This record gives sequence, structure tokens and C-alpha cells, in this order.
Amino acid sequence: MKKSITVMGSTGSVGTSTVDLLKRSPELFDVEALTANKNVDLLAQQAIELNAKMAVVADKKAYNDLKNALSGKDIEVAAGEEALLEAAARPADQVMAAIVGFAGLAPTLTAIKRGATILLANKEALVCAGDLMVEEVRKNNATLLPVDSEHNAIFQVFDFDNKFGIDHITLTASGGPFRCFTKQEMETVTPQQALAHPNWDMGAKISIDSATMMNKGLELIEAAYLFGLPEDRIKVLIHPQSIIHSTVSYIDGSVLAQLGDPDMRTPIACALAWPERMKTPVKQLDLAEISKLTFETPDHDKFPALEIAREALRNHKTIVFNAANEIAVEAFLQKRMSFLGISELVEKAVCTFDEIDINSLETVKMVDAEVRNWSRAQIN
Repeated sequence: MKKSITVMGSTGSVGTSTVDLLKRSPELFDVEALTANKNVDLLAQQAIELNAKMAVVADKKAYNDLKNALSGKDIEVAAGEEALLEAAARPADQVMAAIVGFAGLAPTLTAIKRGATILLANKEALVCAGDLMVEEVRKNNATLLPVDSEHNAIFQVFDFDNKFGIDHITLTASGGPFRCFTKQEMETVTPQQALAHPNWDMGAKISIDSATMMNKGLELIEAAYLFGLPEDRIKVLIHPQSIIHSTVSYIDGSVLAQLGDPDMRTPIACALAWPERMKTPVKQLDLAEISKLTFETPDHDKFPALEIAREALRNHKTIVFNAANEIAVEAFLQKRMSFLGISELVEKAVCTFDEIDINSLETVKMVDAEVRNWSRAQIN
């Protein structure tokens, strides 16, 4: 039977990979809605190609452009934050949650509250409101399927029925473009350098997060909520080739890993087709051709983000960690802050704010706004 799907953030890196797979398998999916921030031209093209029922642009000023682009098509057009929530509330079996950053939280919660299957590519939603999201998933009998390559890898080899047999999990990290830089060399890196990831083709925000390893800190927090493990049972290992996407270590000494070419269409396809499998155009892995896989321990002096993330998780300040980082990345891309200043600001924020009890979306929004205002003031 066909599944119906809504893609939130269809014009981003995960969104375009998802759309590529949907176009290749029209017999498997009906597209309920597509949403984008402001890339009207690509959104309209995707909506037409996938015969979507609805297209939503978050930027209200782009409404007329989208309406004109879809003139004569039987596709409902809407714009603004409320329209994003309406798209998430539509009766799709699956919702790809691929809106980047805090902005993806409210639509994701809306889809969870109607019991949908969430394909979670927006790690910041769990980072900002993990306890709240996990409770809503339980209460509404929703399903969370991780799309991040690391979490999806763990999901594929994690024995949920015999969790007592798991010792720890290990998230792998490429190390980003500055893995071999000295800390002194990192002081002067530019946004252009930081955006040039050696293995993955990603959007600006996640590329900078990968360069600082802040992304791995966010993933560590996400893993704690997805798999119900304390931070001291979640390890991180540098693996420059990005072939082993993560591992699960069992108490009998077994280590199970998921391997694959570094192409996001593999974890996306795993989530789209779950509990089945679907064909993708991803290159089959040839270990003889690769010949060598290497591993390193993270350098916490050069990349303090991991330890900051652990501190934030232990002390219930993960929303502070995320909000300060989003503002810092924005400032770095605008050349108003140094590369190393990103981690410095996030660490200062985590040390400054008190422990926070997140019990509602309103609380999340209030704390997020407070941390963002504080972070902007620090940068200014």
C-alpha cells in the first residue's frame, strides 16, 4: 500500500534528497504537503513534480510569488508559521521533519500530537525539548524514526527488546574540515573554509556545526533521548572516511555497526520504507576499493563542543546549548565572530543560565528567546 507523506523543509539538503527518492518511487508514496523557508522556485518545481496537494512557504512575503508559480495547478498554496503548522497537521502517514534549527520544533510537535510517524532529521527539536517530545510521542502513540546518518545507523543495529545487553553506543564523526588544523590555525578560518565539508554535501548551518563539532554535541544529546541512555554511555569517535556511521557495543563484547557510502539517501530511504527496504541510486559499498578505515579520539582542546554538550545534558540546559549555538553560527557566517568564538559563546551560555524544567512549548519558546537575546548582546 502507498504511504502518504509531508516533507517539512523540502528545499534543504535533507529535503532535496528526500524529494529525489520520492520522485524515483512514485508507486510507493503520495505527497500531502511540501514546505520551504523562502526558496519559492524550487518549492514550486517540487510540488509540480510530486503532484503535492499543498505547498507552504514560511516567509509570508513570498506568498504571491508561490501562488503565481503554481497558477493553474491544483495545489493549495499557503504562507507563514500558522500554515506550517497546518501542513504538519494534515493527515499524512509520515512527516519528514527536516526544517533546520529551532524553527522545526513546533511543526514536529504538531505532527506528533496526531500520532504520525516522524522521520526526524531536525535534531534541534529533541535538543530543545527532549523530555516534552518523548512524552508527547508516548502519549499520542506516535513513532520517531531517526534520519541523521549516525542515529539511523544505531537504530538499525540497536536491540530494543534486549536493551539490558547494551553496554554503550558510539557516534562516529568525520572530524570536519579542520581535523588536522592546530588551534592557532583555527583562529583565522573563514566561513568559506568552514563550509567546505570533506565528505558530506550539507546546508550552511549543519556544515558550520560539523566544523566546530557542535553537530556531534547536538547528536549526542539527541541520542540520549532517542535511545534512553545516559551521556556516559554515549561515546564519540573520529572516523574521517565516514563509512562506519555508528556502532552499538554489547556486554558480551560484540560490536554491531552499520556501514555505507556517505550519502544521506541511505538513512532517508531506511526511514521512508521502514519496516521494509526500498531501492536507492546510492553506490554499493566496496570495502576492497576503500582498503583502509581509520579512527581517532576527539581532541577536546581543539573541539570543546562535545564536553559542553555533555555538561548541558547533565544539567538540563540543552536548550541553552542549542540557542546560543544558532546565534553564534549566524554571527560567524556574517563575519561578526571568530570560528573559535562559537564554542566560547556556547560554553559561557551553558555556565550562565540555570537548570531549566521544560514542561511546555511556551516555556521552550520563552527560554529560547531569552538565551538568543543574551547571546546577541554578548556578540555585540
